[in-house]
Amino acid sequence: MSTSLTGHWYFGWNIVAAATLITMLTVGMRMGIGPFFLPMAEDLAMSRSMLGGIVAIGMLCYGLGMPLAGHLAGTHGTRFVLMLGTVIVVVSIIWTVNARHPFTFLLAFGVLMSLGFSFVSPVALTPIIARWFTRRRGMALFFLSTGSMAGIAILTPALTWSIQSVGWQNTLLGFCVLFVTLIIPLTFLVMRDQAPEHTDLPQHKEHADKQHSDTVELPTPQYELSWREAIRTRPFWQIAIGLFACGYSMNLLGTQGVPMLVDHGFDPITASYGIGLIGLVAIPSTLILGRLSDILQRKNLLAAIYLIRGIGFVALLLVATVWELYVVAAIGGVVWAGSIALSSAILADVYGIRLVGLLYGWTYLGHQVGAMISSWLGGWGYEYFGTHWVAFGSTAAILIIAAMVSAQLPKRGFVQARLATCVPKR
Repeated sequence: MSTSLTGHWYFGWNIVAAATLITMLTVGMRMGIGPFFLPMAEDLAMSRSMLGGIVAIGMLCYGLGMPLAGHLAGTHGTRFVLMLGTVIVVVSIIWTVNARHPFTFLLAFGVLMSLGFSFVSPVALTPIIARWFTRRRGMALFFLSTGSMAGIAILTPALTWSIQSVGWQNTLLGFCVLFVTLIIPLTFLVMRDQAPEHTDLPQHKEHADKQHSDTVELPTPQYELSWREAIRTRPFWQIAIGLFACGYSMNLLGTQGVPMLVDHGFDPITASYGIGLIGLVAIPSTLILGRLSDILQRKNLLAAIYLIRGIGFVALLLVATVWELYVVAAIGGVVWAGSIALSSAILADVYGIRLVGLLYGWTYLGHQVGAMISSWLGGWGYEYFGTHWVAFGSTAAILIIAAMVSAQLPKRGFVQARLATCVPKR
């Protein structure tokens, strides 16, 4: 394995590629609940609010598994966590397609499958990428967002087509086969926790000084905080609030986006294409945002993403024609990705790579709490009030609040001064 950046391929990019593909499958499925929602509710004779409640509990379980996944990745390694998650996902899918009672469906689909996916989620993959990259950490982490968006763009219409062709049970089983076929070889052939000493930094100091003067600052010494001290500092909670809004918005769209558009007169295929277009546009957008995240202040980029995304949720409710849907989806796709990658990169900037996995897991729990609330509210709000404005309108408001909070994050380069004022007195 070569660690030189001059004339040799850096192995860390192989890890990024594998992690991106894994993320495409896992996040794509978690965000692809929309095509399953109405067929599952009809087949299992569940109301929208009941199935929405099961999905909401699943989102919470997904979040609860995140800190555990981050901890296990740090203590037992990435391979262990990915393989454990794969086994749980396989068992849960087999159980789900055979479950007929709401309670057993809750245990299989809501609890066990969500726990399994949390072990093969970006939380398990972020620490290994942060460990392998310093100079291009922002860009590398943004590729995980690219995988998430590719999952939405590819899996949402693919799952819709498959469900209409062979039913939701066979679609889940087909996904299971694809999942195992890809995850196992990627885990054992590519994932390596031990990074080279200099990561992706040029080994010649003169070269390093020249490049870093034009791109990103060299890492500065970090306070040796414990994770308990870190979660009592202001930047941790600012990130957590933003990720709450991110989960609230993303999973509302993933769960209720297709049903909402169908209720507004669009056919299921057109609705799935509209949601898929958001992910499709987000793929090249994440590459641009990833490059910008290594140049501009990450907090400002994060705030802009939340603000524009909030406006987009209002616009999505107002679309009346196919071309309006596609225009709004395309604009929304530009800022749909990036909030998770930026949040994890900011955590690494502030607290260092030693704590990033565990802290990311805890902040991502807030992401899933938001996902749980919006997944339930989307179904209940429509059944009780007869409108999607309750769920989608509240999403817009929460995203705007997240934009204002994110704008107050510490600037890169002023981390030490800010943390000094935030660390609790011993």
